[in-house]
Amino acid sequence: MNATRVRSAGWVLLAAAPAMMLAGCAGGSAGEGGGETPAGGGGEPIELTLAHSYNEDQPQHRCGAQVIADEVAAADVGLSIEIFPASQLGGDADRIASVASGDIDLDIQGASALGAVYEPISVLDAAYVFEGPEHLAAFMASEESQTVIDGFAEAAGVQTLGAWSAGARHFTANVPITEPADLEGLRIRFPGSPQFLMNAEALGASATEVAYEELYLALQQGTVDGQENPITNIKAQNLAEVQDYLSLSAHQLNTNLIIAGPVWNELSAEQQDALTAAVESAVGQVTDCVAEDEAATLEEWKSAGEWEIVEDVDVDAFREMALDHLAGAYTGDSLAVFEAIRATAP
Repeated sequence: MNATRVRSAGWVLLAAAPAMMLAGCAGGSAGEGGGETPAGGGGEPIELTLAHSYNEDQPQHRCGAQVIADEVAAADVGLSIEIFPASQLGGDADRIASVASGDIDLDIQGASALGAVYEPISVLDAAYVFEGPEHLAAFMASEESQTVIDGFAEAAGVQTLGAWSAGARHFTANVPITEPADLEGLRIRFPGSPQFLMNAEALGASATEVAYEELYLALQQGTVDGQENPITNIKAQNLAEVQDYLSLSAHQLNTNLIIAGPVWNELSAEQQDALTAAVESAVGQVTDCVAEDEAATLEEWKSAGEWEIVEDVDVDAFREMALDHLAGAYTGDSLAVFEAIRATAP
């Protein structure tokens, strides 16, 4: 089973065609080494490690990692998965290296973090490059996505099994942010990756780098005036306790990729099929879980009056400003990825 087969199957599900999920082989199948592998995997069972940085109550774990582990176990192909959430096996940058070296088998990573290995893939985290989760699905289902996925595989030696949106990112601050001018004079916390810092510039924000684990304290002490994150992260960090306004700017999709290291080539074709099918199922479930969790959280915040939810954000002004800036800032392969994504916009 080659890499193109895996990617194509995954992107079909992203394009809302779950009926085309790959089926596990019914009988014996040839492994990557060319030998016959009996149904059920044969030989000693293989346990894979799956790492990520999310809490166990977040959709990326509940509806993503756990679904992958459960469905692989149910496939009964001599494969099991042990999950290590909440950065137990290291931060994003450390885990990328560990996946490439084979110390971690599977990982859930943000696109911008993977840009440290292959810069063009970070464009999937560009401000307003996607119109929404459906646009991400359309791009991943398109031929244009193959260039960036193949480039990443060649550069990192890492296989991409699927991708999902973990929700749009929004601004919080002690003042409402309804248009680009409202960011003037505010110190806004952004992650320190080049793509996030480019997003800050594109949106007209003054970026301050603060570790995610230190964000609550930085806001509480006034080290920064505001920040941006998906609703699931904002809730997990209890930021309503230290900020007055949530402004629904939806300025970036939080794109996660599910990646596999060298162990991929050690699996039989049947085991690869089972793992791919499990990832496909998780992709659809995470998207639904994120939408449900966000709606419930927003309703809870509105009912409790914990802070003010600002819905009348001039998203068009932000989008136009950001896309114009990024179109002039990217070059080479990154520009090609940006243009390919925009060409698939609805």
